[in-house]
Amino acid sequence: MVAGVRNKANRCASSYRLLLLTAALLCSAVAGQSQGQGQPQGQNQQPVVLPEGPGKAIIEKECTECHALNRAVGGGGRNRSEWQSVIDMMVTSGTKLTADQIPVVVDYLTANFPDKSPKAVVIPGAVEVSIKEWTVPTPGSRPHDPLVAPDGMIWYTGQRANVMGRFDPKTEQFKEYPLPTKDSGPHGLAADKDGNIWYTGNGAALVGRLNPKTGEVKEYKMPDPKARDPHTPIFDKRGVLYFTLQGANMVGRIDPRNGNDEVRLISMPTPRSNPYGMVVGSDGSIYFCEFGGNRLAKIHPDTMVLTEYTLPDPATRPRRIAITPDDVLWYSDYARGYLGRYDTKTGKHTEWPSPGGAKSQPYGITAVGNIIWYSESGVKPNTWVRFDPKTEKFQTWIIPSGGGVVRNVSPTPDGSEIWLATSGVNGIARVQIKQP
Repeated sequence: MVAGVRNKANRCASSYRLLLLTAALLCSAVAGQSQGQGQPQGQNQQPVVLPEGPGKAIIEKECTECHALNRAVGGGGRNRSEWQSVIDMMVTSGTKLTADQIPVVVDYLTANFPDKSPKAVVIPGAVEVSIKEWTVPTPGSRPHDPLVAPDGMIWYTGQRANVMGRFDPKTEQFKEYPLPTKDSGPHGLAADKDGNIWYTGNGAALVGRLNPKTGEVKEYKMPDPKARDPHTPIFDKRGVLYFTLQGANMVGRIDPRNGNDEVRLISMPTPRSNPYGMVVGSDGSIYFCEFGGNRLAKIHPDTMVLTEYTLPDPATRPRRIAITPDDVLWYSDYARGYLGRYDTKTGKHTEWPSPGGAKSQPYGITAVGNIIWYSESGVKPNTWVRFDPKTEKFQTWIIPSGGGVVRNVSPTPDGSEIWLATSGVNGIARVQIKQP
């Protein structure tokens, strides 16, 4: 009996974490408002009343056992493939839906909570790209962040399947590595000079290091119980790892060079800043977004002294960040639908409306030379966007699968390819850029 209660508690905890982690997918209509205030997604929603029909009773039973119903269907709708992906993630996380119940639930959700997202805006241009996609092996794994490793392998985090995934672009073969701690929630990725792949265990308050040659995983537990959700990692040029902790409102550092495995944490000076994406400047400074407010920030690599930069519009919510060779910062304004530029040396700030409009939700972003590339995650289908700062011109492409929210991206060293994690459709994608 005790074991049964424990198993149910574990399943409920896992499902609850799933719904917190997938709120951007399930509740996009309220996400912009709640995230705009730096609050967890899905809060302050009105109670949901389910329409009559096949599937209602199943949802009321299975989707309310561990969380409020509005976390499952409140706010926004989805198309059939996206609802299927949501159910796959819930089943992977432990929800007990039988094989015959799943299509009934998907049909019900598709009919009663249809997709109402803004449509993609295609802007033609002279640049040619090709986009190829692959589905990862484990259904419902929710690939989160991609990484182009130094050896050319493509890595991704299977956040809901608790695996690290490796893809060989030459053979198109996958290999997945199960992680030792249950419900780790692997999130962000970074590679060290020795070929080890580091990940943030967003669901288990840890940072992990995977040796691909042996499969051995070493875990670095957070020393503070408040540091519950390591988020985005990045190595500086010295080989020191930095990472954000979004909900904990902290930034952390691990220096693997000294061998003492010390995890150092600092708290943000502004409450509910929600530190998020990170980049490294040419002088070694670490820059990151404060998704909970209209700010960017910098950490001194030696002292960890923190400097904040306030952006002009209070409604701005920078989610991911890129940096060009001149050390100018570029950010995706998820809440307002803008691409932003900020020069930390001069304080000059410029922004451009994203092609998909105010609800386009710009997200994963990178710079290849002086060209900015990013995803629009709020339009359907998701788009891949190119921006040339010299001409101030946009060009956009449809992501063939729809994307289902492209949260992060990773370019190859030569800039000829950019890899995406297409979370909502359980895949990864390669954008090949045709060189002139």
